[in-house]
Amino acid sequence: MPVWKGIVGKGFNATEFQQYVQTVKLGAWRPQFVVLHNTYIPRLSDWYKVSGQQRMKNLEQYYRDIRHWSGGPHLFVADDLAWVFTPLDTPGVHSPSWNVISWGVELVGDYSVEDLSPGVQENATQALAALCGLAGINPDGMRLHKEDPRTTHKDCPGVRVVKNDVIGMVTACLADRFPGEHIPGALA
Repeated sequence: MPVWKGIVGKGFNATEFQQYVQTVKLGAWRPQFVVLHNTYIPRLSDWYKVSGQQRMKNLEQYYRDIRHWSGGPHLFVADDLAWVFTPLDTPGVHSPSWNVISWGVELVGDYSVEDLSPGVQENATQALAALCGLAGINPDGMRLHKEDPRTTHKDCPGVRVVKNDVIGMVTACLADRFPGEHIPGALA
């Protein structure tokens, strides 16, 4: 069984998340892009049936003890908070082809059947912009889980998550944060 990497297990609103990201130091591991997922189960309406802290513990037990993985996705984005799961300075486990070169971000919900809530959309936009700023990556490189040639999750993150729309929102958010400038450290 692989060595478990541990979790952060903390939820942040958009401002707090941006502040948290500024404390993260990327070392030898530097992600090249973000992979967007949806949780499928739980749906957003089920997310709050347990507290956020308990949800993180349950997910830790699932990934570590049931799946026997070394980690999980990096973020779970709900309509109130972005929850940091796997530490942002280490590879997670979320997409077979891209685990070692990307961050995994889970949008809470099943976007094959439900619309992306405005709260999830806003928190995801803010979180993705913060991650792109941290690693100096261009949002255009974002990938959807279903684009991974080795995944069996061919519907993830759901038809109601439109990649170009997400990229546009993140790009606009970054332009607001860094007007007239390039993203710090951006490769683009």
